[in-house]
Amino acid sequence: MRRASLPRVCALVALGAAARAESGHDAWLRYERLASVPALPPAIVTRAAESPVVASAREELMRGVQGMTGRALRIEPRSEAAIVLATGGDLAADAFTIRSGGASIVITGGSGRGVLYGVFALLRRIAMGGKLAGWNVQESPHVAVRWVNHWDNLDGTIERGYGGRSIFWENGHARADLTLVSEYGRLLASLGINGCSINNVNANPRILASDFLPEIARIAAALRPWGVRTVLSVDFGSPQSIGGLKTFDPLDPAVAAWWRSKIDEIYRAVPDLGGVVLKADSEGRVGPSAYGRTHADAANVIARALRPHGGLIFYRGFVYDHHLDWQNPKNDRARAALDNFRDLDGKFDSNVVIQVKNGPIDFQVREPASPLFGALKQTNEAIELQITQEYTGQARHTVFLAPMWKETLDFDMRVGGRPSPVKSLAKGGFIGVSNAGRGDNWFGNHLSQANLYAFGRLAWNPDLSSRQIAEEWTRLTFGANPKVLKTVTRILLSSWRTYENYTGPLGLQTLTAITGNHYGVDVESSERNGWGQWHRADAKGVGMDRTVATGTGYLGQYSPEVARMYESLETCPDDLLLFLHHVPYTYKLHSGKTVIQYLYDSHYEGAATVEQYAGQWRSLKRLIDERRYNEVLAQLEYQAGQAQVWRDAVSNWFFRESGIADEKGRVGLYPGRMEAEAAELQGYRAAEVTPWEGASGGKAVECAAAECSAAFRYEGAPGRFTIRVQYFDQNNGEARYRVLIGTQVIDEWTAADHLPTAKVDSSSSMRRTMTGVALRPGDRIRIQGIPQGGEVAALDYIEIVNR
Repeated sequence: MRRASLPRVCALVALGAAARAESGHDAWLRYERLASVPALPPAIVTRAAESPVVASAREELMRGVQGMTGRALRIEPRSEAAIVLATGGDLAADAFTIRSGGASIVITGGSGRGVLYGVFALLRRIAMGGKLAGWNVQESPHVAVRWVNHWDNLDGTIERGYGGRSIFWENGHARADLTLVSEYGRLLASLGINGCSINNVNANPRILASDFLPEIARIAAALRPWGVRTVLSVDFGSPQSIGGLKTFDPLDPAVAAWWRSKIDEIYRAVPDLGGVVLKADSEGRVGPSAYGRTHADAANVIARALRPHGGLIFYRGFVYDHHLDWQNPKNDRARAALDNFRDLDGKFDSNVVIQVKNGPIDFQVREPASPLFGALKQTNEAIELQITQEYTGQARHTVFLAPMWKETLDFDMRVGGRPSPVKSLAKGGFIGVSNAGRGDNWFGNHLSQANLYAFGRLAWNPDLSSRQIAEEWTRLTFGANPKVLKTVTRILLSSWRTYENYTGPLGLQTLTAITGNHYGVDVESSERNGWGQWHRADAKGVGMDRTVATGTGYLGQYSPEVARMYESLETCPDDLLLFLHHVPYTYKLHSGKTVIQYLYDSHYEGAATVEQYAGQWRSLKRLIDERRYNEVLAQLEYQAGQAQVWRDAVSNWFFRESGIADEKGRVGLYPGRMEAEAAELQGYRAAEVTPWEGASGGKAVECAAAECSAAFRYEGAPGRFTIRVQYFDQNNGEARYRVLIGTQVIDEWTAADHLPTAKVDSSSSMRRTMTGVALRPGDRIRIQGIPQGGEVAALDYIEIVNR
């Protein structure tokens, strides 16, 4: 057996030591030194055939044991006391067994990948403090295909990427240094993920150009040692755009021949290519409709080119008309997937998989399970889950998505009147839209790493609970301290409901800027346009009527049992009420609370809960390394400020629209708040904010001079208070701010964040907090603003609170 060279072993040890810097880069593979070291054999014996994947398994085992125990494993050709890596038996390729008995632990995989997954399972058990003596386990994945889709562009940008620039591409080429790709492959392998598409589904045709294939081959070589197969997103118009044909008609023999030749060429460069992903006839992408052909025609012409190589085509079921007439009450984007694919069931080739989003719209904070699951009885289907948080806070808000995914995976579609959970219907695979980037912690938020972890664990075993996954991830990522484990797990498990509460509860979806950055609050942006993410709010009521009786008929796409449950107001779950029904604001939920009061209460509850998150995290000071502690605290404090922006915006919008007051007297009344436009202004001028609900009172002040100031007079009781300054941090400059009490400067900062807007609006709204500030009646609180570039040092209000 090949022995690891001394320099390589030393490098692995050095890597383990470097992890203690705790940038978050090692994620859940930190291999922190254990307080109680388990008894482990002293050697590794390899009985599996040598391959890059088996070598990765052996080296990972050495790295993990060294990090957690401080002991270096020897590599021996044979030993009576060893961790044995073997292949054989009747195991499926990715399955493994672990048998611990006597002086040895034997990991047997159905292939090199199975061995690798078994090694990660052993290391996870050691890190979790699990018992090893007598431990015997056999595991096989729930589905054979467990892939992540990346929406990376060849110029290095990432569509919906919140963790930095692409790890794959830069300036139209594969990056010169692909170390991050290899390290990312290691993270994927630790979860049993076995495929990765490396470019945007809105594909640049150049990805298939002959002179570009060596670039793909380099990336594939970086992923291959981790058992991760490379996958490509392709443009359906490629036969014409790069092939020089006059057509891309899937039934044209020349087009079919072009696809065969091109796929053969790709496999010569990347022999283990997993296949391709295709987005067609959706959101402006060309597709078979250009020639009056079907989605089956489009999928099959590529599938037949892939079949000799064992490749798959994942054809996205995300097909809809984004120019719908919003004035037609029968139009409904939610119907689109089933309407497009129902008549094609049984017409797709066997290596075609229809890739179906978990819900019928687009990764909203809450949707019912897509009715496409189970409707295609003779067609392979995969479930697509979004790890990157496009509509759930874009990694600036902590939202642990496992509970949302579990709700869909466990939902019973009742196909044929029999138990049919979605997880049993998505036999074609689990696909996660990941979009990790070059930032230190991959996702722009340490806690957002938990979503990739959760996706991988659920793709392997969808019967795992959200709590089990959260506790695993927390312990592996932040250590075994019981207080840390309890606190972080509690934050994670409640975070989805919390985000839903302060954004769009009851099936309203997230109320983000649908036609803009998908981030800031903009209640009306989804209305009066063709995108079909409507909530139909008016002066009398709110919600989409999707019933068969009076609405769009969408509910008729479900099995009879599910349709009956959703159709009736008596049995429709409150959490989906406004997704499925239009009701008056005074309609009473099952709890007895009216819809309008629930909207008010949930938004205040959600904002208050995020404030508590920040406080709970502060209790972990010195229990978590300083860098990650500070970075997560800053993220949670930012989220608390944004949750208040959302709370006020949505509550005030529905108050204005409905004319129904909050029975608790909170909406529109903010004790301790002083509006910037009412301050004594020098150089500042009042400006309307669009949309109006994105700023308190619908207005802000913008600096129209080289330096401006806004002065507020405090007239309350003396004491020590917290002062909050709500300001705007645009991404087209770096304005500076200074806060003075009288002549004393108590705080100053530069607005240098990179929020997704160049406007003064809800997305750029930020909160600066000063605690323990002594105030007496008559004190003058003055804020100076110095604009820079396009950033106008805008202010919304200050707030003085007793805490």
